[in-house]
Amino acid sequence: MILINQLHMAYGQKLLFFDVNLVLADHGHYALVGANGAGKSTFFKVVTGEEEPIAGNIATPKDATIGWLKQDQFQYENTIITDIVLQGKQKLWQAMVAKEKLLQGSEWDEKTAHRFSKLEDTIAEQGGYSAVPFAEKLLIGLGIQAEYHQKPLSALSGGFKLRVLLAQALFQEPDILLLDEPTNHLDIMTIHWLEKYLKNEFRGMVIFISHDVAFIDRLADYILDIDYGEIRQYSGNYNKFLAEKKLIEDQKLLAKQSAEQKIAEMQKFVDRFKAGTRSRQAQSRAKMIDKIELPDTKNSSRAWPQFNFKPNRPSGKLVLRANDLGMQFSNKPLFSKLHFEIARGERVAIIGENGIGKSTLIKILLGKFPQTEGQVEWGAETHISYFSQDHHDLLREHQRVLDWLEGIVKQGNEQLIRKTLGQVLFKKEDVEKDILSLSGGEAARLLLAKMILEPSNVLVLDEPTNHLDIEATESLADALRNYTGSLIFVSHDRHFLSKIANRVLYISHHHQLIDFKGSFAEFEALYEDK
Repeated sequence: MILINQLHMAYGQKLLFFDVNLVLADHGHYALVGANGAGKSTFFKVVTGEEEPIAGNIATPKDATIGWLKQDQFQYENTIITDIVLQGKQKLWQAMVAKEKLLQGSEWDEKTAHRFSKLEDTIAEQGGYSAVPFAEKLLIGLGIQAEYHQKPLSALSGGFKLRVLLAQALFQEPDILLLDEPTNHLDIMTIHWLEKYLKNEFRGMVIFISHDVAFIDRLADYILDIDYGEIRQYSGNYNKFLAEKKLIEDQKLLAKQSAEQKIAEMQKFVDRFKAGTRSRQAQSRAKMIDKIELPDTKNSSRAWPQFNFKPNRPSGKLVLRANDLGMQFSNKPLFSKLHFEIARGERVAIIGENGIGKSTLIKILLGKFPQTEGQVEWGAETHISYFSQDHHDLLREHQRVLDWLEGIVKQGNEQLIRKTLGQVLFKKEDVEKDILSLSGGEAARLLLAKMILEPSNVLVLDEPTNHLDIEATESLADALRNYTGSLIFVSHDRHFLSKIANRVLYISHHHQLIDFKGSFAEFEALYEDK
């Protein structure tokens, strides 16, 4: 159990939350949500004791262990992957290392035997004799195949390195587990495994930050919302939370309007009778006015960008034809014999395990990578706009946001470009920022502004929601669902996929293609457990 009592926290001059009073139950699953910069990561630091609150406190049981998934993989680059996971239980790891050192020593006396016996007891108490199989189970579940388990972390790509750190956090089996965006860099199948593991096998409390609405809905028992300088607890799924929050906001607005009306009536009385026989009553009313507190209905930290993609002209009926496409790297096949056609107006999601070749396929379709076999043919009058998963493909050099966008979009005047940047939440001063200093979310919104402004009728997006918050993701999904051109996109966000896709291309681990003409929800119902 976590007891939060009159907690106040600020970041510099910015107040994050104040007078927070909550009781978080053992074994509960809590989704911590809020706008970027609202204080979610700061809350984690206060829970772990890394930061001191301005006032109030967070009390956890004296012997409770806290595990926190941190993205600090660089300290483990040369460490064996299984060993990294085992280090999640430091007491066990230290005992295992000490035992191995004793076994390699040449001298063996009574003192050494006693020390060895003590270490054996510690290892047994810490579950050491099932530790390696447990670590391997977690790694396999998170998509790290057995052939990598005895290799150093440097053998993996960045996204897979973070999976090893997630396995380490799960291996620790803490009483309180803090997860910051755990689904980033996971594919759909691995996210599904993680959900089931946390729901059915993990026994502690979970507090997690996520912009993945489907993950929140499937895992969370409660939602902790940071907004209006509060942390308010809701029960139920994300849509239920939004409805309850809207009701509270409406009630605040009605209360404010009622208070304002009361103040206006009392002020009239004060103005009319502040001098004369009823001046004492007027003074009393003036004091009452000063004591009335108006509910805060303006200072929400949430912000919704506006995306409006409009095709410059219709393309031909056939947008794209791929014939027997294949791709190999170092004689290792990613996929082969892929054949499909995309018609005007289709919204096609490309999905599959990480490393299966989704981004490579996108780049082959766009002519950025040469395929090893097959052909790609774009239809008549197709004009393509592309969002790359790697923002540095376009944001490479020091330049102001406004100058960069003016240089990329040849047909927009400065007024239109500034207006579009405002739509995607770049304030007046933000357009002066250096593009290399932008956060992941800002960079994503800038690239989406480019797509709004450039003439196209086919949008190609590779993981566009990776750095977007929930509000931006929802706004983007609504805009893409209403887009009348053609859409080809890669995503691991199931809620996003469900709102947009009317066709799914699934690249299987057998390097074959399943072409499903229907919604993602229909696809998932058929293939989720297969």
